[in-house]
Amino acid sequence: MSEKLKVGILGGTGMVGQRFISLLENHPWFEVTTIAASPRSAGQTYEEAVRGRWKMDTPIPESVKNIIVKNVNEIEQTASETDFVFSAVDMTKEEIQQIEEAYAKTETPVVSNNSAHRWTPDVPMVVPEINPQHMELIPFQRKRLGTARGFVAVKPNCSIQSYAPVLTAWMEFEPYEAVVSTYQAISGAGKTFADWPQMEGNIIPFIGGEEEKSEKEPLRIWGEMKNGVIELAKEPVITSQCIRVPVLNGHTASVFVKFKNKSVEKEQLIEKLKTYAGLPQQLALPSAPQQFIQYLEEDARPQITLDVDYENGMGISVGRIRRDSVYDWKFVGLSHNTVRGAAGGAILCAELLKAQGYIEKK
Repeated sequence: MSEKLKVGILGGTGMVGQRFISLLENHPWFEVTTIAASPRSAGQTYEEAVRGRWKMDTPIPESVKNIIVKNVNEIEQTASETDFVFSAVDMTKEEIQQIEEAYAKTETPVVSNNSAHRWTPDVPMVVPEINPQHMELIPFQRKRLGTARGFVAVKPNCSIQSYAPVLTAWMEFEPYEAVVSTYQAISGAGKTFADWPQMEGNIIPFIGGEEEKSEKEPLRIWGEMKNGVIELAKEPVITSQCIRVPVLNGHTASVFVKFKNKSVEKEQLIEKLKTYAGLPQQLALPSAPQQFIQYLEEDARPQITLDVDYENGMGISVGRIRRDSVYDWKFVGLSHNTVRGAAGGAILCAELLKAQGYIEKK
């Protein structure tokens, strides 16, 4: 009998669900045993359910091809076969909130890629290298849900991964204001160029809801836990514009920052990035990048084609740190939006939760 934890993927046929399945192939701790999706996919083998719409570069893992897809709405049956689940369901916010809590109430932990619960007060929203201590919300949430082991934990939006870790590494220099423009890949909308030919050679200067997430979610990540709730950080305040660009994978951010510490030098900023590490690095979690943030000295870096897969898509690439004539400093950041920014980030959260004792075998 496998000692690995049995994992279910809710919404396993969509793009993020597919990314979960491809990243979990040969995972040392977790094994995909259950896949659930919409009623129209239920009853088919996974291979049949994604035929003609498999969007990953790597083939469908052999280990999941013959798994019979379950109806995601058949909660008790799906949950009974898993130790915990990853959620990538495509529903309305209210439906997602309901179904994720319903799974949690079967005593099945839910690690979600969705935004629905990011502002539920007792749900931890975590970047493991930045705020692992926010998982301490879980006992408060369990009390509300009436569960002994079930809970929901979420990861933040893909867009913030290209700059929030950088600003975190610089906190001792007291950044207090940032202007961020993100240039976001089409896979963030669950699309490829075959699905969305209108994006070829085009940009769209609007991504619904993205600017609010890009400005507000970092303040929760940097917030402090008090009496079972997160008090939002006051600074740095962020204003943003989010633009869809004709790139398949990789979100780039152009960022301008003001610091209270006016004496900071470029070498100090670079050193803080290179030496920044968090709990995943200390614990050597399976999906954790060894070097979380890399700094690239060349003028023309970071680039999508050269850098998006840094540390298997789990690292952040930064370049072009220089003084600014209006703000103090500016830089360009890059992250992989469906690995670090979606499924990979959620898998790292689950590894952290296992290491912290919140996820274990049923």
